[in-house]
Amino acid sequence: MIVAFSLVLVGLSTGGSDDDTDDVAVDETTASEDVAAEAEADPAPQPEPEPEPQPEPEPQPEPEPGPEPEPESEPEPEPQSDPEPEPETDQALTAGQRNALRAAENYLNVSAFSRTGLIEQLEFEGYSTEDATFAVDTVEVDWREQAVAAGESYLGVSAFSRTGLIEQLEFEGYSTEDATFAVDTVEVDWNEQAARSAEDYLSISPFSRAGLIDQLVFEGYTREQAEYGVTQAGL
Repeated sequence: MIVAFSLVLVGLSTGGSDDDTDDVAVDETTASEDVAAEAEADPAPQPEPEPEPQPEPEPQPEPEPGPEPEPESEPEPEPQSDPEPEPETDQALTAGQRNALRAAENYLNVSAFSRTGLIEQLEFEGYSTEDATFAVDTVEVDWREQAVAAGESYLGVSAFSRTGLIEQLEFEGYSTEDATFAVDTVEVDWNEQAARSAEDYLSISPFSRAGLIDQLVFEGYTREQAEYGVTQAGL
């Protein structure tokens, strides 16, 4: 419509003739129709709708870190034990050491000895304390076994209470532990030992019943054992 109106004004301003005016009018109508047809053919572009904003995804919580693995501890090195000294050979021994060692072995073959008892025996035979100690510490021996053998030997020749036999072994040089082990290892009936002791006392001296019971208790027997022994002896 704006274009057609402009054409009319142009025609009037140029002062053309009526025919020209008619031609202009025809052209104006034709142009108007063409513009209208183009407007219908090409509608004005519509503005594109703006895209709706998409909701932002909620942030996912980060996974909690698991416990860190503990570092593996390196195994501690095992303590190295000092090597045991090698036993001296016969060639390295002195004459005194060799003879003392042979004497110690001979004594252990015939009787039971404590460590200190065997050293004293070798010293009594004339060996020096150094040679006697060397021999006793070199010979292969179990002192507890020696204590058991000594306990059995004492019970073979005399009657003893339990405490009396322990004291006798300690007197012979055995430790309290070895003496106690031996006395608790040997097979013995302490009631029978009390009866033997009661008979031995009555064979050398007269006793009343009460006096003999007291004597046996003094020797280390329990009162029950002493009463049993005195009763077995006939009092």
